[in-house]
Amino acid sequence: MARIAIVTDSNSGINQAAGKELGISVLPMPFYIDGALFLEDITLSQEAFYEYLERDADISTSQPALGDVTALWDKLLADHDEIVHIPMSSGLSSSCQSALMLADDYGGRVQVVNNQRISITQRRSVLDAIQLAGQGKTAAEIREELERRKFESSIYICLETLKYLKKGGRITPAAAAIGTVLGLKPVLQIQGEKLDAYAKVRGKKAARKTMIDALRKDLDARFAQEWAAGTVRLDIAYSGNPEEAEDWKRELAEAFPGQTFHMDPLSLSVSCHIGYGALAAAISVVV
Repeated sequence: MARIAIVTDSNSGINQAAGKELGISVLPMPFYIDGALFLEDITLSQEAFYEYLERDADISTSQPALGDVTALWDKLLADHDEIVHIPMSSGLSSSCQSALMLADDYGGRVQVVNNQRISITQRRSVLDAIQLAGQGKTAAEIREELERRKFESSIYICLETLKYLKKGGRITPAAAAIGTVLGLKPVLQIQGEKLDAYAKVRGKKAARKTMIDALRKDLDARFAQEWAAGTVRLDIAYSGNPEEAEDWKRELAEAFPGQTFHMDPLSLSVSCHIGYGALAAAISVVV
């Protein structure tokens, strides 16, 4: 059986410690904050990130340096036969396309998965890859299976503030001002390549109910067969508000009794565009 190494990036929500426990490698995502370079979970903690965000620091995302990617691959291939590399969605970052380009020089030994996921759904892809590798699948077979399932997931996110949608140009300043006065809480959806609007409701309570209804709709329609077969997983994410996230977890547990929810902080690459206080729920079909 081929020795398969699994690589992902910190957009998966898998930190360095969890990566070691899983037996995988996690590339830290780089951020430039007021011109200085930081690496997620190495020189940039969740707490420090939200402090910078609160201070309106100049924050921009980047992709792992190409030399760091190939250095990791070369190290892993010294004692593995193949690599499955699972970056964040190609629709949200250029890191996937860069990895695909680099893999051309590895004669098929590095398989880059373009399965359009990020955060907790990307984490599910990593767990699937580990399981498939344990079943003796080749790197190419693992990539094909994950890409076949690339649209079998969704993340729903409700926001605490409209500030960062306004800052990123996704809504106008006037719309943000009106929305703030009316207490509007947008619910966004990440499915495949895009972060899109899903609904707009008044208050966080209504937003949470909207996300639960969206999950139920998916389970009753898109994933009814997989739900009946027990191959659907529900997960939770949040941006800097773990106490509220625990309450959200309790609400979801009441809505979907018998389900076990994994919970992680949202990827900082997502959080820098939506801000502090977001809550998310994800649905993924697994192998």
